Amino acid sequence: MSASTFSIELTDRERLIKAAFEAKEFAYSRYSNFRVGAALLTTTGEIVKGANIENASYGGTICAERTAFVKAVSEGKRSFTGLAVVTDVESAISPCGMCRQVIREFCAQAMPILLVPADYEKQLADGVADGGVKETCILALLPDGFGPEDLDRPRVQ
Repeated sequence: MSASTFSIELTDRERLIKAAFEAKEFAYSRYSNFRVGAALLTTTGEIVKGANIENASYGGTICAERTAFVKAVSEGKRSFTGLAVVTDVESAISPCGMCRQVIREFCAQAMPILLVPADYEKQLADGVADGGVKETCILALLPDGFGPEDLDRPRVQ
């Protein structure tokens, strides 16, 4: 499913992708050598960046997407219009399951999520109109996902 009810203006899309690439440069990935950058667009047009931060105790690792959300939410930002994710892989890579659940917590199900290949600029230069970006949304990535509204469902006694 594509994010048909939401859209990101071209200038915001470009800003968001650029910010994700910038965030990736700050990744701390000494164990996996798998750098990830994420950029989250707020409804006010602000971009919050995140990079993956690994830890020798692997459970202490936090993904780039969750880093961006933690930064945003801890600063009172809870309304978002887009997310871009980039790695060093020359194809679009999707967020992990835990990140999908965090996205589901804070974003509209049709909010655009841009999965950006590492060779985005090269693809643009080669004439690929969208630079190889895969646009999706959390409804497609996490169908039938559990969300905050599910906590309000009536319980059988």
